[in-house]
Amino acid sequence: MIDWPNGTVLGQRDDESSTQERSECVLAYIPVVYYSTLLCVGVPVNILTLVALYRLAVRTQKALYVYLLALTGSDILSQLFIIFVGFLLETAMFHQDVPLLLLRSVSMMEFSANHASIWATVPLSVDRYVALCHPLLHRQISYPARARRIIAVVLTLALTSGVPFFWWSDMWRVSRAPDSLDTALIWTHVTIIYFLPCCIFLLLNSLIILRLRKRQRQQMCQDKSGQQLAVPGKLGKTTAMLLAVTSVFAVLWAPRTAVVLYHLYVSSVHNDWRVHLAYDLANMLAMLNTAVNFFLYCFVSKPFKAAVKDVLLFRWGPLHLRRPLHHQRTAANASNTCVSSSKHSQREVTPLSPKRADIKSC
Repeated sequence: MIDWPNGTVLGQRDDESSTQERSECVLAYIPVVYYSTLLCVGVPVNILTLVALYRLAVRTQKALYVYLLALTGSDILSQLFIIFVGFLLETAMFHQDVPLLLLRSVSMMEFSANHASIWATVPLSVDRYVALCHPLLHRQISYPARARRIIAVVLTLALTSGVPFFWWSDMWRVSRAPDSLDTALIWTHVTIIYFLPCCIFLLLNSLIILRLRKRQRQQMCQDKSGQQLAVPGKLGKTTAMLLAVTSVFAVLWAPRTAVVLYHLYVSSVHNDWRVHLAYDLANMLAMLNTAVNFFLYCFVSKPFKAAVKDVLLFRWGPLHLRRPLHHQRTAANASNTCVSSSKHSQREVTPLSPKRADIKSC
């Protein structure tokens, strides 16, 4: 959520006026240039990412790309609602003409898009954990149709969670001390956007790293004994991509979380120019998270780079469709059943001993 002062709500100013002078924006027009550049670069890059991931999802039929598609789509929503609507339209163009109802509605949509962008990463983390720590279970439960259902549920809950923030107080104009409603909303916000997802990422990433280290130690022991281990202990590119995405999120969103809590308990953004400056910089870092995933994918994934190259060069060749994984499992189970039945039949037609043959012939 980017809170920009626009002086639009006269009724709210009357209720929240104070004798204290409002803090000045030290950065002047730097945020305007920064967010305009981020919007002009981030939206086309995310659209390119969306097209490349869609081609990979159709070509490989992997649930991984479905989760990445949801994450990229949520980032686009965040850029449109928070930067374009919340900043450029609401602040720069409308300025004095935004009524309170529209202002709060836009705020609610910004929070919803923000929550969706963050929580779209959680199913991806769970999928990678199951793939590395429970590979047999992952082959059974991870396929695109199930991934789409999971994403639909997660995004619905994330978008619904933005409704209570219709009553979010504007930090730039509110000079009074935060009341109980403000405290509840701020703590709900920082829990949803930072503390809870970071705890999930930390837990799952720690389990993944511990499992990889255990496999590496087993491989070293097997190498010393002259044997070879079937399961490698190296960090896969998909896992490296997950660790990079979650780590960048934790780093970029930490300053904003700290500043919001500082505003709640120590000093207000409205009254202290230093908190004002810290809040501006923290928002700029947080919004950078919506545009960096493309570069992380290019750095880690060769298939993604190849797909991006095909899109940029307009090479719209066949996608080489493969059967979904659960269909392949069904076929494999059917073939295993046929093999078992054929073996059973072979046992039934095994030649009988001479004594049993005589008895049967009688």
